[in-house]
Amino acid sequence: MTSVLILYHSQQYGNTEMMAKAVAEGAEEAGAEVTLHNANEERFDVERYRDCDAAAFGSPDYYSYIAGTLKVFLDDWFLAKRENAAGLTDKPIALFYSHGGGGAVRKPLEQLFTKLGAPVMAPVESLGEPSGAVLAACRELGGALVEAVS
Repeated sequence: MTSVLILYHSQQYGNTEMMAKAVAEGAEEAGAEVTLHNANEERFDVERYRDCDAAAFGSPDYYSYIAGTLKVFLDDWFLAKRENAAGLTDKPIALFYSHGGGGAVRKPLEQLFTKLGAPVMAPVESLGEPSGAVLAACRELGGALVEAVS
């Protein structure tokens, strides 16, 4: 069974979490086993990343940058990769983000996370609370991740 990690940061309004849950629904509908992890609640152990087949990463826009908890994950990933890159690169990835206006986080999100693997489709964006169309696009993103592994 395909294993998909959905690592995201969400607090206060929960917009990014709504998107993450929709990505998870799409991946589960496509037959994957999903690990949903809010990095705002607990640091994600990068060693667990080695075991997943694909991953989605989601962040709110904080001053045109990714959430600090996702930056911590990337720092941990970089250090682990220097020691042993096995299972840390070349996975299918998906990206999603929420913002209150502008959405400039897209650029650093793409620049940083594409070091882990190739995106299966364009990032999904939500201005404020995700609409039905945004959540549908997130479910499609989850399904595309699973398809990319097959």
